[in-house]
Amino acid sequence: MKTADLFKQKTVFSLEVFPPKPDADERVIYDTLNQLSDIHPDFISVTYGAGGGNNGCRTIQITSDIITKYHTPGVAHLPCINLTKVQVAQILDSMMANGIENVLALRGDIPDSGVMTGDFKYASELVTFIREHYDCNIIAACYPEVHPESKNAVEDIMHLKSKVDCGVNHLITQLFLDNKYFYEFRERTQLAGISVPIEAGIMPVTNKRQIERMVKLCGASLPTKFIRILDRYGDNDTALLDAGIAYAVDQITDLIAEGVDGIHLYTMNHPYIAHRIYDAIQNLI
Repeated sequence: MKTADLFKQKTVFSLEVFPPKPDADERVIYDTLNQLSDIHPDFISVTYGAGGGNNGCRTIQITSDIITKYHTPGVAHLPCINLTKVQVAQILDSMMANGIENVLALRGDIPDSGVMTGDFKYASELVTFIREHYDCNIIAACYPEVHPESKNAVEDIMHLKSKVDCGVNHLITQLFLDNKYFYEFRERTQLAGISVPIEAGIMPVTNKRQIERMVKLCGASLPTKFIRILDRYGDNDTALLDAGIAYAVDQITDLIAEGVDGIHLYTMNHPYIAHRIYDAIQNLI
């Protein structure tokens, strides 16, 4: 099932998982999926290989198994940075052969060297390529707090509109901790004429290292309310876990009340956290 069709029926609730690193036991991810299956998410997305792009074959296999073994729509991530059109076509051919019809088209992170090779500089170019050659559902990313490489919110929304016009069916936001950024972003998309469903990406923050990594990678702002939680519980792992889950539940509850199209939960492969959150909000979706 194509994910864009899900939004016609309900408030979508989906999950993201990542494959194990190449030297890790693959059974770990299936244990995670077994536990997550009780949630019955509307779809599950799989990132493109932990530990590097060469692990992408695991992404395809896991996504295919989500579809066939867990009877859940699966989404395979595809970052195009440093890939040629021939390589991307080979990956997409493999996805299609494995029954994957939902692709999250991404540029990917620029290498530390700053040198980009391959045929794609932007995710919009990948979207165009997929739309021209494949009949599949295309999902793309967006940034409520403005893409770190954009000069301002106006430029950012113009680039997003261009990407959507290339053939995107559904958007998922980068994580954010203050819902006001999502509501302001949603208003900008409406004014720009972007009408595809937009899922809010929520990552429960449950430890200090995760917060530091999150801020560095995507520039998410830490609201005063969350800083107070961190100051109070930051040295108590159990308390911070509970506080982080409660904070995510409050975020999701408010988003659903404000008519969000869907919630995409970045599980970080922690079924316990995903279950705690789902149990708290399941009657709202």
